[in-house]
Amino acid sequence: DEQIERERASQHLPGGCCALAAIYLMGKFYVANAGDSRAIIIRNGEIIPMSREFTPETERQRLQFLALLRPELLGKEFTHLEFPCRIQPKELGKKMLYRDQNMNGWAYKKIEEDDLKFPLIFGEGKKARMMATIGVTRGLGDHDLKVFNSNIHIKPFLSCFPEVRVYDLTQYEHCPDDVLVLGTDGLWDVTNDEEVAAVVMEVLTSYEPNDPCRYTMVAQELVVRSRGVLKERGWRLANDRLGSGDDISVFVIPLGGPGNYT
Repeated sequence: DEQIERERASQHLPGGCCALAAIYLMGKFYVANAGDSRAIIIRNGEIIPMSREFTPETERQRLQFLALLRPELLGKEFTHLEFPCRIQPKELGKKMLYRDQNMNGWAYKKIEEDDLKFPLIFGEGKKARMMATIGVTRGLGDHDLKVFNSNIHIKPFLSCFPEVRVYDLTQYEHCPDDVLVLGTDGLWDVTNDEEVAAVVMEVLTSYEPNDPCRYTMVAQELVVRSRGVLKERGWRLANDRLGSGDDISVFVIPLGGPGNYT
């Protein structure tokens, strides 16, 4: 992250990116995630999560706590409190549900003038945004990112530190059908863990266990199915839902060596 900051002027690259890394060391997989990509292990049909997404929703309390400690980061436009909907001036003095950095559930408060500011976190799911700007709260870069038409910097709220999970390969005997799947959000936006596992099993069983191409074909099939087919109403999946409009990158990494498995 510091290197990107140093090079952003010379390389003319003002943006940012997420990062998902898997490292194998001495019998263990270390999976580090900063962003909204995802990694899962599929072992004997069981799904084992190896990361979680970092979004305004999942990191709400961290972001609100920072905003509480440093209110100057919000400028005069935002409030660190969250409400179920946007507060209107006519609701001044009324009671409304809210939550702060210490709360998982909701409570009531009397609406005050300060509550009319735009909430630090607004929206749900993929539409959730921090400061109405960005939907990912960890990653690299974005040092120059500001709230639209303002001088409020987003970077203080973004973390470049990943969450690391460890999987000990020596604790289990893995077959060639056991895999680690790494995918960007373009995959997971339209395909859940169970659907990915089903595709993995379907494609792997159509190839010989010793065929090294089988893992590449799984990754390719996951990309194709998540993108869908181009129709008059855009990219569509098999069930006619919208296909992924985001970039889709997928790696499928075998955990077990080749062998004569049936």
